[in-house]
Amino acid sequence: MKISATIIACNEELNIARAIESLRCCDEIVVVDSGSTDRTVEIAQKLGARVIEMSWRGYASQKNFASEQATYDWVLSIDADESLSEALEAEIWQIKKSGPQYDAYTMPRLAQYLGRWILHSGWYPDRKIRLFDRRKASWEGDYVHESVRVQGSVGHLESNLLHFTCNSLAEHLRTMDRYTTLAAEQLVDQKVDINWRRIVFDPLWTFFRTYFLKQGFRDGLEGLCIAYMAAFYNFVKYAKARFMQSGR
Repeated sequence: MKISATIIACNEELNIARAIESLRCCDEIVVVDSGSTDRTVEIAQKLGARVIEMSWRGYASQKNFASEQATYDWVLSIDADESLSEALEAEIWQIKKSGPQYDAYTMPRLAQYLGRWILHSGWYPDRKIRLFDRRKASWEGDYVHESVRVQGSVGHLESNLLHFTCNSLAEHLRTMDRYTTLAAEQLVDQKVDINWRRIVFDPLWTFFRTYFLKQGFRDGLEGLCIAYMAAFYNFVKYAKARFMQSGR
């Protein structure tokens, strides 16, 4: 069993080395870059990755393109701001040694936010399918929250994929601006009715669910920030969609 690792990237010079260096269990690393103006390409190439330039096509399409460029049918897809934990790497080595028993595997994703590992707030275990046979699986999702769809059996790994999210609230706000625009475009495309009740009460419910029901309070001040930002995300998403629908 041989595995191709794939990473999509754009201006990820602060993250790309950590991601690539965690992929020692893979037999090749393919980085699909969509026009970086920093040192992302240079760093990736120095670390032995094969870099392919491709203009941005959307998250799912970009990741499917990366899978198509892989030499091997088994693909391990991670984002540039993610890396394998040593325990997860060991699990994948064991699969390579014994052979896969499933067509794809999920793994829990542990996120670091503002320097703290988040164990509640609905952020963990956040299982994702990232290791899969491309003959049986592909990415789908036109806007945000892309995911792998598998036509076959799915197994589960126990060790963490590490996700290094925002280091500051300013970074979180910049990311949120981009994602809320995509989410709003999806709502408009799906012709979702954006009424005032949704705009007012959905953010309040999101905060309550994240901070209390999903025990965000156990994540300290960072958990409070996550709950507030999740509520704000919903408000901005719906407000942008409402303005788009009215032609503004």
